[in-house]
Amino acid sequence: MELGIGMFGDLSVDQKTGKPRSAQLKLHEILEQIKLADEVGLDVFGLGEHHRPDYAVSSPEIVLAAAASITKNIKLTSTVTVLSSAEPVKVYQDFSTIDLISNGRAEIGVGRGSFIESFPLFGYDLKNYDKLFEEKLDLLLNINNNEVVNWKGDLRAPLINQMVLPRASNDGKLPIWIAVGGTPQSVLRAAVLGLPLVVAIIGGMPKQFQPLIEYYKEQYVKHGHDVSKMQIGIHSHAFLSDNEANADGYYENYAAQMDRIGATRGWAPYTKQQYNGGRSKEGALFIGEANAVVDKILYMHELFGITRFIGHMDVGDPSHEEMMKSIEIFGTKVAPIVRKAMSTK
Repeated sequence: MELGIGMFGDLSVDQKTGKPRSAQLKLHEILEQIKLADEVGLDVFGLGEHHRPDYAVSSPEIVLAAAASITKNIKLTSTVTVLSSAEPVKVYQDFSTIDLISNGRAEIGVGRGSFIESFPLFGYDLKNYDKLFEEKLDLLLNINNNEVVNWKGDLRAPLINQMVLPRASNDGKLPIWIAVGGTPQSVLRAAVLGLPLVVAIIGGMPKQFQPLIEYYKEQYVKHGHDVSKMQIGIHSHAFLSDNEANADGYYENYAAQMDRIGATRGWAPYTKQQYNGGRSKEGALFIGEANAVVDKILYMHELFGITRFIGHMDVGDPSHEEMMKSIEIFGTKVAPIVRKAMSTK
């Protein structure tokens, strides 16, 4: 099982001024955190795309390119690229460039986007939400498989004998993961295409997603794909601490960000009861001391047969020191135990 970290570049908001803290400072912190994740032996690092004042990362590929030059082994991916409002040619070019800089460590995670700010920002009509993703994924896969591209769709101008360069290091092909939030249609699309699946499980009980992941497995096999190449990941909120008091204290950061998001979505205020429930064995939060998080990750493998776990660590913008400690614990305490347990299965 691959173990990794995901971030969005959360920016905490000053309670007195109502302004988020410096994006410049946050970006420099993120680069230090990616470097540490590489040094402690984690397998993958992902950055997500957002276009809001409370997130520092609008262009994951730029930050990942910077990270490529200061890391040696860790895979670098987007979690996710909002493909529906992106240009597939540029997406491929950006990530093939990261791939070449990093000597073959780039991947792409694509999704439809649970946040919709990018659609009006880049001039797309939300009425085409599903169609945009379907067409652009088709084009991206075409580009990934062909240096010279011939493609035609309904929502974008066709490509006729167009070369897309530079090519990624592995015969031009980049790993492309489909990220989903729990819709059967999205899961089916990934299975039909034989693409790796990563499921965002950030609330409720992970066990509720078991039928969805079983559906992916069934459809993957039904459509003739090699089961030995099947890859399934989950992406869940995580925070590691060396004592229970720190893990309990993280609630304030976490709740503040959940409430900021919830205010735009009509959610009720986030409660300590939800936080504690999420941290229980059956909950979706991987927050606590190393042994507790190890147990939950291994439980996820029992439930789903996952090949990748991504712990999303910067919800609510914990301090840089807390983030570095969390990454260190994940890499030096959680990862070795999980890997040892997996090696005996």
